[in-house]
Amino acid sequence: MNNSNNMKKPDYGNWVPAAMMKMCWFITVILAVLELAGILVIHNIILNVIVGILFLIVLAFTLYMWRCRNIFDFNKGGLMGEVHEYLVKHLNWDGEGTLLDIGCGAGALTIRCAKRFPKARLTGMDYWGAEWSYAKEQCEQNAQIEGVASCVQFQKGDAGKLEFEDGTFDAAVSNFVFHEVRTQPDKRKVVREALRIVKKGGAFAFQDLFAQKQLYGNMEEFVEELRREGIQEIHYISNVEKQDFIPGFVQAPWMLKGMGLIYGKK
Repeated sequence: MNNSNNMKKPDYGNWVPAAMMKMCWFITVILAVLELAGILVIHNIILNVIVGILFLIVLAFTLYMWRCRNIFDFNKGGLMGEVHEYLVKHLNWDGEGTLLDIGCGAGALTIRCAKRFPKARLTGMDYWGAEWSYAKEQCEQNAQIEGVASCVQFQKGDAGKLEFEDGTFDAAVSNFVFHEVRTQPDKRKVVREALRIVKKGGAFAFQDLFAQKQLYGNMEEFVEELRREGIQEIHYISNVEKQDFIPGFVQAPWMLKGMGLIYGKK
């Protein structure tokens, strides 16, 4: 690694995107201006009350999301890294062979796995939608900065239809991706697709909103189905957000509510 890379910090982004925060603050400022104009110019009490209430609601939401963004940040609260670490600790793998990170985003989980399993060859795959401000080049730069570029590669792909043969990888991981896959509305099929590319006897650890029944139905029943279909070892941890390392304020329904982890050996 060269000296310039030693001076840089990786950019792993944030689960609360910068674009979203800018929009929240913009709307907050607009409502504040409208409220001030109403008080000084319009003098319509009912209108002023309505705008004032809207301003307070939007301000509260904006401050909440700003706090969440800070706690998630790898360089501040570090919660994103702790969530990744929780997943990796449940990946029962010796690190020999190949690993696929499905929906790698900015490469944070892929790179964590590369450091944990230095003998492995890793592939990070993502659709890289513009809404998350992630890109393949960003992943590659992060891997270079972290000193793992020689054992990691990144490629574009769709988690709903992986472009790999059955049993291609010795291990697979994924974090908060399956519920975002728009090409496959049946999220159980996304899980099965992820398992398809794992070798028989290979390890897997997938974290998503598994406890949200509108997405996955009864997860205990689904896990039992997977056992009957030949998955030799599979465990399910429901409501991971209740773990001690996750603050209560991020357990809102639109944030980390309903987290779950499935892991085991195929």
